[in-house]
Formats: sequence, C-alpha cells, structure tokens
Amino acid sequence: MASGITYQVCDGSPVTVVRLAGPLDLGTMRSVYEVLDDCLAAQPEALVVDLAGITVRDRLALSVFAAAARRAEEWPAVPVVLCDPPPDAERWLAESTACRAVPVRRDRAEASRVAGAASAPRLRARLEPVAEACRRARDLVADACARWNLPEAVGPASVVLTELVANAVRHAGTPMQVTLTLRRPYLHLAVVDGSRAGVRPRDPGLGGEGGRGLLLVRELAQRWGSVEAGSGKAVWAMLRTNAPGLAN
Repeated sequence: MASGITYQVCDGSPVTVVRLAGPLDLGTMRSVYEVLDDCLAAQPEALVVDLAGITVRDRLALSVFAAAARRAEEWPAVPVVLCDPPPDAERWLAESTACRAVPVRRDRAEASRVAGAASAPRLRARLEPVAEACRRARDLVADACARWNLPEAVGPASVVLTELVANAVRHAGTPMQVTLTLRRPYLHLAVVDGSRAGVRPRDPGLGGEGGRGLLLVRELAQRWGSVEAGSGKAVWAMLRTNAPGLAN
C-alpha cells in the first residue's frame, strides 16, 4: 500500500483477522480506516485487528480503531477486537477515552475467542428486485422475532425492513442481501444492494415518488443510515428491543 501501511486479511470462520504493519500516524490513519471498512463490507461475524506490526507515530491516530468500531456497531453489527499492540500503543489505547470501549487482548488467539463469543445471531436472505421481495422481508422478520423471542418487535421491524427493501427494489433495481442481527439492546436490519446512489427521506408535502417511506424508518428506528459496501451500498436501521412496546 502506497501509504506505508500494509495489511493481510485472513477470512477465517467465524472471525476475520486483519494484520496491519507499518507506521500509524495522522497521514496513514485514513488508509487504515479504508482497510477496516473493506473488511466490514464483507459482513464477517466478527473482526480482529492485529496490531503487532504497527509503529505508532502519533497517538491520536489510534482513534481510527474507535471510529471503525462505531461503524461496525451500526453496520454490519459485528464486534471489533484489537490484539497484540506494541507496549506504547497498549498504554495509549487504555488512556484514550475514545478507544476505551474497544476490547484489547494480548494475542490473536485470545482476541479471536473473545470476538467469536461476542458474535450475534443473524438471519440472511438473498432477494431479487421484485414486488414479492417485500413479502419475503416480512416473513424473515417474523421468523427472526419468533426465534429470538421478540414478539412485540414484529410490527415495527416489519415496517422498517419493508421500506428498506421497497426502496432498493424501486431505486436500485438490483439483487439485494437482507440481514437481521440481534445485538442487544438493538435489532439491526440491513439491506445491501448493487447501487451506489444515496438515499434520503423526502418531505411528504413534496411531489414525486420515493423517499417518503424512509420517513417511517426515521420515526421508528433509533438510528439509521447508508454506507458504501463493495460496489453498492448498505442501508441499515437499529430498533431498540427494550423500548416501550418491545420485548427485552
């Protein structure tokens, strides 16, 4: 990699491990984020970041791992664990308010065990861009909520996922992958399609079709958003499972 940061990815199941090497500073942290972002776009069950080969030239650059962990928390809703940092980096990570929430383990084996144990139950389905996709999305919600004992989540989750799928059918027009993940206290819903076109809610008072359903997503979800994912994008939403009217 031209930045001086190199990486090696091991797509082991269920944990993906990425080993970084080279100087980490404010100039290379963007490249590190892009590497981690690419790993997350593959939707692993968990991600371990091996820091044994890095040299930290600026402690502020360690915030890139907190940023990647926050990204992973929203989508694809997977745990991120760091391992084997150099002594200075280990101390700085422990002292950093931003990075304190990211687990750090001494070696890759322990980090993989921790990450694997923290991986969440999920259901996935591949849908074609046809009207029938919305019904299949609702069936998937019903199946997930029955498996995970979330009966009161069926209604709001069905509305949200139906809108995300309908938006992909209408505007992306590509096959899509639908994923439901339970990482308490949130039920995560995501649709990955093959279009990079962004999404945003439309004002109901404006003319034109599309986007108004996303206002429902905004009202029902705790958080939602859209990020690039491979050659397309992921549109995701998080619903609290302990909110009033939802099961714990």
